[in-house]
Amino acid sequence: MTEDNNTPTPLEPDGKSAAGTENVRSANSAQTAEEAHQKNLQKAPRQRRTIGQFFLSIDAFVDTILWHLGSTIRIIFERYDSFLRRFRARGFWRALAELGSEGFTWGTVGLVIVLAFAQPAFEATRYTDWRTTDDFAVTFLDRFGKEIGKRGIVLNDTVPLTEIPENMIKATLATEDRRFFTHFGIDILGTFRAMVENARAGGVVQGGSSLTQQLAKNLFLSNERTLGRKIKEAYLALWLEANLTKQEILKLYLDRAYMGGGVFGVTAAAEFYFNKNVRELTLAESAMLAGLYKAPTKYAPHVNLPAARARANEVLTNMVQAGFLSEGQVIGARRNPAIAVDRSQDRLPEYFLDWALDEVKNMARRNPALARDRIVTVRTTLDPALQRQADMAIETTLRENGKARDVDEAAMTAMVPDGAVVAMVGGNSYGDSQFNRAVNALRQPGSAFKPFVYMTAFMNGYSKDSIVPDRPITIGGWSPRNYGRSYRGPVSLKLALTKSINTVPVRLAQAIGRDKIVEIAYAMGISHELKISKSLPLGASDVSIIDMAASYSTFANGGLKATPYAILEVKNSAGTVLYDRVRDEPEPVRVLPADKVNEMNEILVNVVEAGTGRRAQVDGVVAAGKTGTTSAYRDAWFVGYTGNFTAAVWFGNDDFTSTRRVTGGSLPAVAWQTFMEYAHRDIDLVPMPGVDAADLPRFPKMAIKDSERNRPQPRILNRQTQQVLKDIGKALTAIGPVAAIQPEKTSPPTDVAAAQ
Repeated sequence: MTEDNNTPTPLEPDGKSAAGTENVRSANSAQTAEEAHQKNLQKAPRQRRTIGQFFLSIDAFVDTILWHLGSTIRIIFERYDSFLRRFRARGFWRALAELGSEGFTWGTVGLVIVLAFAQPAFEATRYTDWRTTDDFAVTFLDRFGKEIGKRGIVLNDTVPLTEIPENMIKATLATEDRRFFTHFGIDILGTFRAMVENARAGGVVQGGSSLTQQLAKNLFLSNERTLGRKIKEAYLALWLEANLTKQEILKLYLDRAYMGGGVFGVTAAAEFYFNKNVRELTLAESAMLAGLYKAPTKYAPHVNLPAARARANEVLTNMVQAGFLSEGQVIGARRNPAIAVDRSQDRLPEYFLDWALDEVKNMARRNPALARDRIVTVRTTLDPALQRQADMAIETTLRENGKARDVDEAAMTAMVPDGAVVAMVGGNSYGDSQFNRAVNALRQPGSAFKPFVYMTAFMNGYSKDSIVPDRPITIGGWSPRNYGRSYRGPVSLKLALTKSINTVPVRLAQAIGRDKIVEIAYAMGISHELKISKSLPLGASDVSIIDMAASYSTFANGGLKATPYAILEVKNSAGTVLYDRVRDEPEPVRVLPADKVNEMNEILVNVVEAGTGRRAQVDGVVAAGKTGTTSAYRDAWFVGYTGNFTAAVWFGNDDFTSTRRVTGGSLPAVAWQTFMEYAHRDIDLVPMPGVDAADLPRFPKMAIKDSERNRPQPRILNRQTQQVLKDIGKALTAIGPVAAIQPEKTSPPTDVAAAQ
């Protein structure tokens, strides 16, 4: 070994060699530089990191999470699949398993969807008073104070279920729900049986609803026939079964079922049909009442006694088939059917009463006192004599012309020009259909809508003498044509409306704007939405009959808003006046200028005198109005008025099928004239605003008294007044000699007194 190799390395003072020290220093320097670099790197991202890098990091994080989640799901699925492989099925069992699996899957999906549809129905169950919500016991009086009918319902707790005759309960269950005490709210077997029978008959011949479902409908839902309503009904039936006992459900059903004649529940029905307490019902009477559940107006004994007895016989058969009674026990009831109280003369204004009850309910939402006391007496605006005439006018016109002209239905609303409804006909037969076409039906008015267009034109610079050309016009490919397919050239607005020319209102709408027409229609009384379209001026948007009558009343009263109303006064069970129209309602507001109304009245009087409404002329009475006929003769209208009354009449078919050329100037005008001719007998005539009868050819010498001093006086009131005057005259005659003994105490009349 050389010396160089054996020479020791010099040591530093701390004992380390010089080379080691150098290495350490180099390492320390490198470490220091690295630390400085790291510090710079830590500072750099904070200063220079871009937004793209930030979102890239988020993307990486999300990708990592999703990858781990996917791996976990894959592992779980593989384990689940491995587990199911132990239960491998073949042949029939495999098919059964597949069907069961698919059925469960789609059943779950369907259950969720159906439950979503049912959610709105459950809102009604949140109210603590759901058993009595909107339940009123209302006695309705006519405008003179005479009772005309009852509506509403009172839950009668004074007759418990244990005191209702057993035959009544058995008849109800045998007819409506034989498995009531065994099912859970929905009778699966009964529903399936009804489906089979309906399919076999090719129509609805049996109902599948359980008694609980029917109660759910009575408590919470309407009578609309839709799938949505059936779904809600089923869920509410389950809710009722979960919250009430079977006895409570049965008692509520017996109290709430509509039994015809405006009465609800077996207690009220026993009194109405048999003048009996429900505890005293016989088997035959119980069977007749149980037969009303299916169609109360069709089988009501005061409407059709033979049909009611035939239905009661079916109920007795049901009781035997259900095993509740033997044939020997019911033979006596078959041979001696129930005898109902004769109410054939009690022709109730059913459609009006239904509407008036709705008005009471609406009023209760605004009147807390009425909402608290639900046993009330209501004096209405109905005139019974006018109601009978309205019924007769519609019934006679349909009976004489309905079959030949292919028209099955008609409706009418008649009112005083301030909006007081005096008569209402909602259809051909209340027994066949309770749908009130006078209030709830929406139909196209045809040319009866044109006065809204012309009134809007009058309020935007036009007058009855303005000239507008009657010639072809095309708007966006639509070309309206006149009824006779001919054109008159330049015509005045008076002539255009009198002859019901179609092109003129279309031109007016183009000039003034359809939105303005809609605004005027709403202001005058149209309450349903009007669709703004090219054909709007020709009445292509749906309206109701009562709205049309109210709108035309604005012309009859000189331009004031005429909101339809049925209620004059409401008293509670203690006799306290809860509502008085004169006291509680504001004065009517003016919606049309009087001078423009006068122009319109002059034109619409001319429609009756020399236009399309000539069949509506009433002898000795100034009448105005407008006809309306829609495409394919689906709807026919006549809406007219005098100074005393306004009436809207509609003829058509519920299924919108065409009639056999029924126009507004034919059957509707005839029915209107029949009603108005009777309505104006023996009353003081109120003049038409802006129309002088002396200027009309038919009224050369007619004198009409001042409208402010003369109001309609119904015939029945005049007869009563005449009788009272006769009685007073007899009394004065009886005391006449006594008065003659003391002439000095009677001062001679002056000229002024005599004149008065």
